[in-house]
Amino acid sequence: MNEILKYDPDFSESKFKTYVDNVFIQLHLAVVTKEIDNVKHFLSEEVYNTYKQKIENLTKNHQIQMYDEINVAQTEILNYEITNTEMIIKVYILSRYLDYLMDEDANYISGDTDVRSERANYLTFIKKINHKESASVRKCPGCGASIDVNANGKCAYCGTIYNLEDKDWVLAHIETR
Repeated sequence: MNEILKYDPDFSESKFKTYVDNVFIQLHLAVVTKEIDNVKHFLSEEVYNTYKQKIENLTKNHQIQMYDEINVAQTEILNYEITNTEMIIKVYILSRYLDYLMDEDANYISGDTDVRSERANYLTFIKKINHKESASVRKCPGCGASIDVNANGKCAYCGTIYNLEDKDWVLAHIETR
């Protein structure tokens, strides 16, 4: 990971793993609540569009995908790569959660409401090498107000979405087995 520090001197493996866990859980909660825009700032356009389509299909079918009691049991950095334009880190997450489907009237459709499923998840995060410095207090590009990107990345004052793509790690790919 020393090579990453050349391009990102503030990089910390433990902070990165915490960030990865947070993005993973927030993405799943966004599916449950059907509020994918709340995590858009953490996602590449491809991942965002995939999950947006999933939520649109659930809504069309009057269904709710439930991920109850979700937790991350293990997070490991598998490998990293540095290209001319970006840093890429591949991560393994072992997650556990109740995974079931309900209709909009809260009636059970399918899945398991009693036993947590254990899943292997493979995530790819990308950060541009020429990223702009991201301060600990981020400012809204629309109005200049302080913005909490961990909450939803949306300015409470003007509604501008804070895009992390030029400033921080974004989830570029996710595969669950």
